[in-house]
Amino acid sequence: MDSSTSTRRRMRSGGVALGGMGLLAAALVACGSSKEPDRRCADRLTLDQYSMEECKKGGRGSYYYGGHVPTGNKVSGGSFDKKAVERGGIGGGSSSSGG
Repeated sequence: MDSSTSTRRRMRSGGVALGGMGLLAAALVACGSSKEPDRRCADRLTLDQYSMEECKKGGRGSYYYGGHVPTGNKVSGGSFDKKAVERGGIGGGSSSSGG
């Protein structure tokens, strides 16, 4: 193998790595820029998580925003009130003032 082949091969793989990093960065920005909080379907009384079908067309569930499902299939850390949950994301709208 001569030196021109070796140099060309290195440059090609470096370009692929840089291109891949650019795509990854664009995907992260696109995912994090949504102002909508995560939502799940859950029972208002028991906090049991349901399939999303249960929240559609008069099902037995209600949308639960934010939070997570730590154990036991029960939602936690969010709210049934969408306005009570804010989503930060990359470059999110949080601000603070010092005094």
